[in-house]
Amino acid sequence: MEKRSCLECEEPVKGRVDKKFCSDYCRNSYNNSVNKDSKNLIRNINNRLRKNYKILSGLNTSGKTKVTRTNLYDKGFDFQFFTSIYTTKTGNTYFYVYNEGYLALENEMFLLIKKE
Repeated sequence: MEKRSCLECEEPVKGRVDKKFCSDYCRNSYNNSVNKDSKNLIRNINNRLRKNYKILSGLNTSGKTKVTRTNLYDKGFDFQFFTSIYTTKTGNTYFYVYNEGYLALENEMFLLIKKE
């Protein structure tokens, strides 16, 4: 019979033939180290999206309001991160962070809307 060792700590593995780790701790530790880079990227993007969402929902309490670009920047809004784009038949382009959206207007103004 073949001796198997844990992929994380290299201790002997007992149990099922296809078992790769000696414990749940080793399994979790191994998988976290393998996926570390991609998880950090996703975590950072989700944090930026969450921050943008909080800013939009905090400024738009009535469902529809206008704010300046400076007001958004001062709160830390990042215009590079959004979840979807909607272009109307008239050519207006709305950017959404989940259900909170914004439309660029003239003179550095933005219309904030909430999709119900």
